[in-house]
Amino acid sequence: MAFQGKKLINNPDDVVTEFIEGLVETYPGLQYLDGFPEVKVVIRADASGATYDKVAVISGGGSGHEPAHAGFVGEGMLTASICGDVFASPSVDSILAGIRAVTGPMGCLLIVMNYTGDRLNFGLAAEQARSEGYKIEMVIVGDDCALPPLLGIAGRRGLAGTIFVNKIAGAAAAAGLSLADVAAEAKRASQMVGTMGVALSVCTLPGQVTSDRLGPGKMELGLGIHGEPGAAVADLQPVDVVVSHVLKQILSSETNYVPITRGNRVVLMINGLGATPVMELMIAAGKTVPKLQLEFGLAVERVYTGSFMTSLDMAGFSISIMKADQTLLQRLDAPTKAPHWPVGSAGNRPPAKIPVPLPPSRSTKSEESLSRPLQLSEQGRILEAAIEAAVNAVIVMRDSLNDWDSKVGDGDCGSTMYSGATAILDDMKKYYPLNDAAETVNEIGSSVRRAMGGTSGVLYNIFSKAAYARLKANSDSTVTAKQWAEAFEAAIDAVSKYGGASAGYRTLLDALIPALSVLKERLTAGDDSSTAFVLSSEAALAGAESTKDMQAQAGRSSYVSAAILATVPDPGAMAAAAWYRAAALAVKAKYEKASS
Repeated sequence: MAFQGKKLINNPDDVVTEFIEGLVETYPGLQYLDGFPEVKVVIRADASGATYDKVAVISGGGSGHEPAHAGFVGEGMLTASICGDVFASPSVDSILAGIRAVTGPMGCLLIVMNYTGDRLNFGLAAEQARSEGYKIEMVIVGDDCALPPLLGIAGRRGLAGTIFVNKIAGAAAAAGLSLADVAAEAKRASQMVGTMGVALSVCTLPGQVTSDRLGPGKMELGLGIHGEPGAAVADLQPVDVVVSHVLKQILSSETNYVPITRGNRVVLMINGLGATPVMELMIAAGKTVPKLQLEFGLAVERVYTGSFMTSLDMAGFSISIMKADQTLLQRLDAPTKAPHWPVGSAGNRPPAKIPVPLPPSRSTKSEESLSRPLQLSEQGRILEAAIEAAVNAVIVMRDSLNDWDSKVGDGDCGSTMYSGATAILDDMKKYYPLNDAAETVNEIGSSVRRAMGGTSGVLYNIFSKAAYARLKANSDSTVTAKQWAEAFEAAIDAVSKYGGASAGYRTLLDALIPALSVLKERLTAGDDSSTAFVLSSEAALAGAESTKDMQAQAGRSSYVSAAILATVPDPGAMAAAAWYRAAALAVKAKYEKASS
């Protein structure tokens, strides 16, 4: 069913003049001729016909294709753009006004898209200008590759490839070439480019209803940029299929639309039609380049992706391919102040992808430092025992943790912790440098990141990395109890900072924060380190049990009623208390064995 199109406009009859007013307010290098509404001409503010000493390059046509052509007015590109009403050729008087405004002794090149109205009106204006003494040349661009060749006198339509011709002619003119040479370069460029597009929707003209010509699940191939039907209607296909079809059509040796053969250098334009997200245009570009390289054997020298010649609010894109040589590339790369010409990358393109950097612990350290030491120091033996006890405590709690979590969360706390614990256990046997406490803690974080999912995985990775950073700051190879406490405190602070929780939020911190408090208190009081560790682990257990009395303020538990929460402790806190308690008892046992 047709319906009134939604537009952010005022009077539909004023859209072009109001567009021009906004354009020149946005870009101070542009002006317009004071002839609204009949004369709608955008010119360079620095180009006056009386004094302009370069060839003037003028293009234009019906509006609705913005930024074409007014957005390409600027030094190094167009000198003026003649704007018709929406999808309507500009009047002869408007074209003449533009010629008179910017054309100096070097003359003027008119670049005209191949539509009957444009050819006639620009042609008549050119004849009139010649009769007034102006030197005028005209190049007609017909880059459409969707329609069969030799279709009557109409010929191929002008599409987005015209933007390439505008840039090349503008650069040639800026370089000081004569009118004949500028026209020759423009004509040659027009013969080297082919374009074809695909539309997913029909555009809506200001003040008119939206057409329902193109039904759901359908697309038009070989679109018309003025709302006219495309060459064919087909079922919507993945962009890979669409790109392949379009490239085969443009580069067909049977139709010979463009003189491009295997081994040639080309430039590529992926042009959005007005309502196509940048994401989709980039996907199309990413699929087009390798196809041109691998399937057609072409060297892609430049890629321009964006919206250059639109069709109001049409969804879809067109592909333009132009045969390139060094002169043409220099013209495309030449500087311009045209506001909508994209910055193209010049020179050799770097590889599109490079390897993912490995973390320093896996890439820059020697094989020796990434393997388990042949001989463990006393610190290494204690650390190994503590890690092994901690992860085993978590492993045996898997079912209990899942059961608690099924009541207050999503039921996978035990499985998540189990994955992390088993990864730590396996990795420790292979490459934990246990004699280096800081690097071992860092490797624990790497194991957790690799194997442990969910929020718990991220939090424990943060915990490990923060502890590592504090331990790494110590120059001594042996870590004191005070330094372990400082690393523990740094880890807790980091989890609180990035996770947003603190004491009383019903999280793992409700086990770890009381443990830290007691650990610091007992070490300050002079207790030996293993005793302080065990006493602080009792505080961790008590803190975890106390979560039954807390209202959750973080995680999925925050959505659970207080009545349910009161029946079970927080699974994350219980897991933290369990591994902390097991590690403390293992350290205590090691110290007692060493002293006996």
